[in-house]
Amino acid sequence: MSSFNEFPDEFGGLEPDSLPKLGSVIDRWRFALIAFAVLATVVAVGVLSSPSNDLASENSNPDVVVDTSSVSLVTVPLDRTLELGMKGDDVLRLQQRLKDLKFDPGPIDGEFGQNTVQAMWAFEKLVMSVPREAATGVVTPSTWAIMQSNLIIKPRRIADSASHVEIYLPEQVLIVFKKAEPVLVTHMSSGTGVPWCEEVKIDPGEEGNETDQQIKVGICGEAVTPPGIFYFYNRRTGMRETKLGSLYNPVYFNYNIAVHGAILVPLKPASHGCVRIPMSVARYFPALVKYGDRVYVFDDIKEPEEYGSPVAPFDKPDPNYTTIASETTLPTSPTTIIGVPTTPSSVGTTAVTGSPTTTSTP
Repeated sequence: MSSFNEFPDEFGGLEPDSLPKLGSVIDRWRFALIAFAVLATVVAVGVLSSPSNDLASENSNPDVVVDTSSVSLVTVPLDRTLELGMKGDDVLRLQQRLKDLKFDPGPIDGEFGQNTVQAMWAFEKLVMSVPREAATGVVTPSTWAIMQSNLIIKPRRIADSASHVEIYLPEQVLIVFKKAEPVLVTHMSSGTGVPWCEEVKIDPGEEGNETDQQIKVGICGEAVTPPGIFYFYNRRTGMRETKLGSLYNPVYFNYNIAVHGAILVPLKPASHGCVRIPMSVARYFPALVKYGDRVYVFDDIKEPEEYGSPVAPFDKPDPNYTTIASETTLPTSPTTIIGVPTTPSSVGTTAVTGSPTTTSTP
C-alpha cells in the first residue's frame, strides 16, 4: 500500500510529504470553496448591475430621480420579455408596479392589453428618455430592473393651485400633480402643427353652433398646441362633436383646446390642437382637476413663462365648402301632372341645405 509520501504528482513522480496533506485538505473543502466563489460572483454582479446604477447611467431626464436614501424595494427578476397579448403573474406584477408609479395600465388582471402598452409608452418616454416614436411598449428584464428602482417623478413647477397639470410636448406625456406628488402619468398626443380643412359636426352649445340642432360646416385651421401657462375653465361630459373633432369628456384650458379622451392616441402628434389621452384615462381625468387649476405646456425650446398664455390660432370657414343640389332621376320625356304639362327641368331638383361637399385635405 502506498503512503502519503508516495502520492504521485501529475507527471508520475512523488509529491513531498506536505503537499499530499494539503491536497487532502483542499479536496475536503472543495465544495465549500466553490459555493463561496459562486456567491461572491453573484454579489459582485448584483452590485454592478443594480437598478440604481443602470438608471443613473441610462436615464437623462432630470425630472425623474432614484431615491437612494429609501430602503431598497423587494425585487423579483423577470425571466422573459413581456409584450402585448401575454398573460401571467409577471404581467400582473408589471401592472401593479406601473400603478404604484401612477401610470395607468388598465385593470390589474395579468393580461398585457393596449392600456398596459400605452402606460409603458409613457414610462419609456418619461423615465428612460426613449424618443417618442421609438417607444415599443415591450418590457425587457433590464427595463423591469429600472422599474423596480425607487423612482421619484418631480414636477417642473410649483403651482399656485393645489393641483396642476404639466404637458410635455417633446415626450408626448401628461402628468397631474397634487401638492408636488404625481397622481397620474399618461401617454398623450397633441397637435400636428400643420394646417387642415375638414367638414365637421358641431353639437348645440359648442363654439360655432348657436342652434338647438347638430350642424355640419367646413372649417380650416392650424393644428397647434401652444406652449405656455393656462388654466382649466370649462368642461363637458360625454362625447361632444366640436370644431376640432370628437372629444370625450373634454376639459378646456385654451379657447377650444382641451384635454380629452380619444380612440386613437398614437405615438406621434395627431390632433387638431387638443391633447388626446386614452379613453380609459379620460373617464376619470375630469375628477382629478378643478376650475382654475394651472396647466403648464412645455416645448423644451423656451420656458412656459416666456410664452405667457398665447391663444391658439383661430379657425375660419373653408372657402371651398359649399352646399350642392341632389338630383332626382325623372323620365326624359315631358309628363303631365293633373293635366298640367311639365318637363324634368321644372321639377327635377331639390335643394338640400348643409349637405357635404368636397373638402380639402388637412
